Amino acid sequence: MKKIYAFVLAALFATGSFAIDREHLLKVYNWADYIDEDVLNGFPAWYKEMTGEDVEVIYQTFDINESMLTEIEVGHEDYDVICPSEYIIERMLKANLLKKINKELIPDSLRNFDNVAPFVVDKFRQMSKTENVSDYTVGYMWGTTGFIYNPKFVNREDLRSWGAILDPKFEGRIYMKDAFRDVYSVIVLYAYREEIARGEVTRDELVEHITPERIARVEEILTAAKNNVAGWEVDFGKEEMTKGKTWMNLSWSGDAQWAIDEAAEMGIELEYIVPEEGSNVWFDGWCIPKYAKNEKAASWFINYMCIPENAIKNMDFIGYVSVIATPEVLEWVDDEDEWEETQDLSYFFGEEATAIHANPVLYADKSVIERCALMHDAGDMNEELVKMWNRVKGDNLSPVMVGIILVVILAILIFAVIQVLNNRKQQNLQRKRKSRR
Repeated sequence: MKKIYAFVLAALFATGSFAIDREHLLKVYNWADYIDEDVLNGFPAWYKEMTGEDVEVIYQTFDINESMLTEIEVGHEDYDVICPSEYIIERMLKANLLKKINKELIPDSLRNFDNVAPFVVDKFRQMSKTENVSDYTVGYMWGTTGFIYNPKFVNREDLRSWGAILDPKFEGRIYMKDAFRDVYSVIVLYAYREEIARGEVTRDELVEHITPERIARVEEILTAAKNNVAGWEVDFGKEEMTKGKTWMNLSWSGDAQWAIDEAAEMGIELEYIVPEEGSNVWFDGWCIPKYAKNEKAASWFINYMCIPENAIKNMDFIGYVSVIATPEVLEWVDDEDEWEETQDLSYFFGEEATAIHANPVLYADKSVIERCALMHDAGDMNEELVKMWNRVKGDNLSPVMVGIILVVILAILIFAVIQVLNNRKQQNLQRKRKSRR
């Protein structure tokens, strides 16, 4: 009910129905289904307890990073807290669209920012060579990119390389993410696998520095895989996997876990793998955008999201992995009754976490993470990446899609012919009537 009320408030404010008391209003802009509503609704009471002040939360959602960015960059929207992905955080830093989080407002005894895993902080440092990124953003959720697959149709050994997308036995059986940065950043690792093995280039360098030559190599591979691609998707691929309608899906780890859980309820087994050439490790983080009006409440909100109890509730609700790495979270993650094999999570939780009974889809082993690179903003090469992506997708229609298109075109032509014939028939009838008069 509170969420609905927040949307009503947002509509009233947008139409100027009454004055906005921005000192006691916090506008949060986040991905859909990306927070536990109990955590969100608990913030005003917690804020009142901590500061003695009232605050009302307006919570709105977006579906893609770029639409959120446009609202701020072009529309100058006054959201107080946003949750962009790493490459958008990087772009916003370059464009001076972020404010520093005012951590000094919060007493040392109440600060939770240090609960973020040092691993995440180190990754965030890679976003800027001139700014301390942690001054502007605090991580929220993170994960990897790999393949969800149905072991009934696909052997795990066949997916140990991203080259699986070229295997002719998977013709028309693969769903690919319609996300050019994510796909580029993993396929470029496959394209340069020999150079990586010889030590001539690193994964981080390949993903960060996008060149025309590297784009061309990736385009060649994706074009060669066109007969294997059943479709390009943002969200429906995981649902198709749960129904057993396709064999494999290039996907994010959180979506993979959702699909695995949903499919299990229908008696379908799904698994997830990160190919051996490596992958990207992605992050979403909380930021205060340039046109925010309530930096105080925004800073307290970000601090609130770093409380271990809230991190656990959010993970349990949305199925992704929090950046919080406290003993409470480790205890929640380590479940010997559910996970027989152990994972080395020392990179995340510290040296005491070298053998943890954790979900390998969500908490990848250290050996996997060591092969992952942070995805970056494409900068001046963004337009070239978009052009490449459009060429690949435009020339990548599966036989089924071609058939559907041909049927639609044929139906349109038949309809047009019938209309012409009917018009001529009507004209002839009218001439006959006139001649009788």
